[in-house]
Amino acid sequence: MRRYLLLILSALSTFAAFAQQQYELMGKITDVDGKVIPFTSVYIRNSTYGTTANEFGRYDLRLSPGQYNVVYRFVGYKEKVVKITVTDKDIENNVQLQDEIFLLNEVTVTGKRSADADPGMAIMREVVKKRKFYLEEVKGYSCAVYIKGVQKLLKAPKNLMSKEVARALDLDSNGRGILYQSESLSQFNYERPNKVREITIASKVAGQNTAFSYNKASDLQFNLYENIFTINGLSARGFVTPVADNAFDFYQFKLIGSTVSNGETIDKIQIIPRRKYSQAFQGNIYIVHGDWRIYGADLMLTSKANMINLIDTLQISQQFVPVENDKWMPVSAHFDFGGNVFGFQFAGYYVAIYNNYKLDPTFESGFFNGEILKVDTAANKKTTEYWTNTRPIPLTTQEKRDYIRKDSVFEITHSAEYLDSMQKSQNQFRPVSWLIFPYIATDWRTKRSVRIEPFYKTIFYNTVEGWGIDFRPTFSRQFTNLSNITVQPTLHYGFSSKMLSANVKASYLYDQFNNAKIYTSFGSDVLDLNNVGTRSLFFNTVSSLIYENNYVKYYRSKFGEVGYQRELAAGILWNASLGYSNRRQLYNTSFNHIFDSKNKDYRSNNPLAPVTAPPDDRSFLFPDHNALTFKTSVEFTFNPRYLNRPDGKYYVKSKYPTLIFNYRKGINNVLGSDVDYDFASVDLSQDEITMGLYGRSSYKITAGTFLNRNTLYFMDYNHFLGNVGTTFDPTYVGSFHFLPFYEFSTDRSFLEAHYFHNFSGVLFNKIGFLRGLKLEEVVGANYLNANNRRNYYELYVGIKKLFFRVDYGISFAGNQKYVQGIRLYYGIR
Repeated sequence: MRRYLLLILSALSTFAAFAQQQYELMGKITDVDGKVIPFTSVYIRNSTYGTTANEFGRYDLRLSPGQYNVVYRFVGYKEKVVKITVTDKDIENNVQLQDEIFLLNEVTVTGKRSADADPGMAIMREVVKKRKFYLEEVKGYSCAVYIKGVQKLLKAPKNLMSKEVARALDLDSNGRGILYQSESLSQFNYERPNKVREITIASKVAGQNTAFSYNKASDLQFNLYENIFTINGLSARGFVTPVADNAFDFYQFKLIGSTVSNGETIDKIQIIPRRKYSQAFQGNIYIVHGDWRIYGADLMLTSKANMINLIDTLQISQQFVPVENDKWMPVSAHFDFGGNVFGFQFAGYYVAIYNNYKLDPTFESGFFNGEILKVDTAANKKTTEYWTNTRPIPLTTQEKRDYIRKDSVFEITHSAEYLDSMQKSQNQFRPVSWLIFPYIATDWRTKRSVRIEPFYKTIFYNTVEGWGIDFRPTFSRQFTNLSNITVQPTLHYGFSSKMLSANVKASYLYDQFNNAKIYTSFGSDVLDLNNVGTRSLFFNTVSSLIYENNYVKYYRSKFGEVGYQRELAAGILWNASLGYSNRRQLYNTSFNHIFDSKNKDYRSNNPLAPVTAPPDDRSFLFPDHNALTFKTSVEFTFNPRYLNRPDGKYYVKSKYPTLIFNYRKGINNVLGSDVDYDFASVDLSQDEITMGLYGRSSYKITAGTFLNRNTLYFMDYNHFLGNVGTTFDPTYVGSFHFLPFYEFSTDRSFLEAHYFHNFSGVLFNKIGFLRGLKLEEVVGANYLNANNRRNYYELYVGIKKLFFRVDYGISFAGNQKYVQGIRLYYGIR
C-alpha cells in the first residue's frame, strides 16, 4: 500500500507542470495560406515540457512567469522558435509555419562515392547501421503521458439511420457526430528490454468505442528502431519498420531533399515499398544527417496494400526531440485512421504527448513486478474543472458540446427513474426471442441477475434418456466490495428413462484481486463418460435424430464436492477440491430418429462395446460404486503481466508459456469409497506467439501417468478432447480433429501434443482474386501416444475468415491412415 501511495504521489508531482501553471500561452497554428496545421508539436526548448495542437490548430500551454523559447514543429514545415515572456496574464500567440523547402543538393554520406542509384539508399544504409545503437541508447525512462482519442461518424446510410438511432448516438440529421472520445493522464515507466509500469491518474470517456482503442500509454509505444511493428487488433502480422535490419528487402528509399533546422541538416527520405502488397509502410522519414538518427516520420498503412482490419487507412506520425546528453526521445505520436463499413464512413485519431522525461532513472528493486497498469481509484472521478486546468490539448467546440451532452445523458441514464424504467423493459420475457437467445433479467439496485439458457439448449434428445428437459438457470449477485456469488440449480429429466436429476452448483468469489473463491456442488446428474467434454446437448440431439449418431455416452452420478481456489502469488494459481460420488452405468432406452437409415443404427451406450453390439446392448462397463476423489493443481504463468484496476486484477497474455501441474487421487476405504489410484500430469502451453511477418502460433504439450491404478473405473481414466462430427470447436488448442471420444481414453502413461499456426494471409495476399477477401491460412498438427496405441497423429490445413473456418485434414494411427475429411466451425460451440 505504501508503495502505491508513493507511486501516485510521484505521478501527481510529474503533472505539476500541467496543473500548477498560472498563465496560458494559446493560439492558432496555420500555414502561410491560413490553413490550419493540426497536431503541431509545441514545446519549450531545452526541456521536455510541451503540448500538441488540436485538430483545428489550437494549442494551449500553461507557463509560469518567465522567458521561454517556444518551439513550433510539424514534419514538412520549417521549425519556428518564438521568444515568449510570460508576466501576469494569458498570452495569445498565433503562428504561421512555412513549408520546409528540401533542396536536392549533392549529399556526402560515407566520404566516398556510393554505388546506390539514389542517395536516399546510402543515407538509409547508415541509419540501419545505427539502429541497434539508438534502440539501446536509453536503458530506461519515466515520463508523463497524455493520451487523447476521438472517433467520429462522418456519414451514414439514410435508410439505416432512423431518428431513434441518431438520437441514441447523438448524431445530426446527416448521421454525423462524435461516437467516442477519451482522455487519460499517466506516469509511464520503462526499462529495457520490455519492462513496463504505468500509473493512470485521470481518465475520462464519453460514448462507445466502435473501432479500436488505445487505452494505455504502452499501446502507443511506436518505436521505429524496432525491426517489427505490431498493431494489436488491426493485424495478426507485423510490419517491417523503415530502419529494420532487413529494410532493404522491403523498401526503396528516395532522397527528396535536405534542409537545415536548428543547426542540424535534416534529410527527407521517401519510403517506397518494393512490392505493391506487403508488410511495409509508405510515406516519409526525416533523418538527422551525420548522426543518422530519426528526426521524425510520417507513415501510412492501407487496407488494400497491407490487409489491415477494421479500418481502411492508418497514418502514423512521430516527432523526436533532444532530451539530455544528445539523446532524443519522442515528444508526440499521432495515429489517424478512417474507414467505411456498409456505408458508415468514420474517422478518428489518437494522440500521445510525452512530458518531463527522466532518462535512465534508478528504479527500486521489485518496481517492475508484472503490474503493467495501475489505475487510481479516483481516476474516473475527476471534475470538469480539473480537466479544464489539466488537459494539454484544448477541446474543440464539437468535443466540448459532446462531453456536455454525454455527461447530461449519463446523469439521466443513471438516475433511479430511468434505470427502473429500462429494467422493466429489458426484463420482459419475450418467448420468440428466447427460442434462440438467453433470457437475462437484472436488478440494478441489488445487483442481482438471472440467466436462463435459450429453448434450443433446454430441450434435448439422447438414446439414454429419450426426449428431455435440461433447465439450468444461473443466479448471481455482485457486492460493493467486488465479491460475487453465483448459484446454478439444475432440473434434468428424461421422459424415456423416467429419471429426474437435480443438483446445485455455487461459487463465491470473495477476493477478485487474488482470484480467490470457494465453490461447491451437490445433487445428481447424467454425465458424459468423457470428463473433458465431447458434444453439447444440442449438437448431440441433432446428430442423434438426423444422422443416428449417438456419439455421447452417459452415466448417472449422485455427487457432492467442495473446492477452493486462490492466487498464491502473481502468476501462481492454486486449486483444490474434494468430491464424493455414487456412479451407475446407464443403457439406451430410446431409438427415435427423423430419417430412417436402413444401413445404419444407433450404437451401444458402452463406448467399449463392439461395433456389432445392438443398440439395446447392456454389456458391462463398470459396477455401481462410490468414489472419494481429491484433486489439486498449481498453474504457473511465467513473467505474468496484469492490469490493476479499481474493479479487480486482469491478466494479459504473457510472452512466456504457462505450466500446470495436476494431481488426482482416488481415496480408498473412506466413506465406502471403492477407488484407489494416483494420477499426475503436467501441461505446457502458450497461445498466440507472435511470429513477426508470419502470423501467430500456439501449442500445448501434456504428459501424464497413473502412479498407482489399483482400482479405478472408466470415468477415472484420462480422456482426450476428440471430435467425430463434421463441426468442431477450434477455440481450444488442445483438441483433436478426428480422434474418437472414448477409444483412446487411458489408465496408463500418455503424451499428447498440439501445434497450430495462423499465417494471417501470407500466401493468400499474393493471389490477386483472393487478396480482397482477407482470408487467413491455418495449419496444424496433433499427436497422441496413449492406451498402448503409439503415434496417433493428425495433419490439417484450413481457411479462416473472422469466426468461420473450414479445415481439411488426415489422421494416422501408426503407419496406417485412420480418418480424413473436412471439419467446419461457424461460431457455435
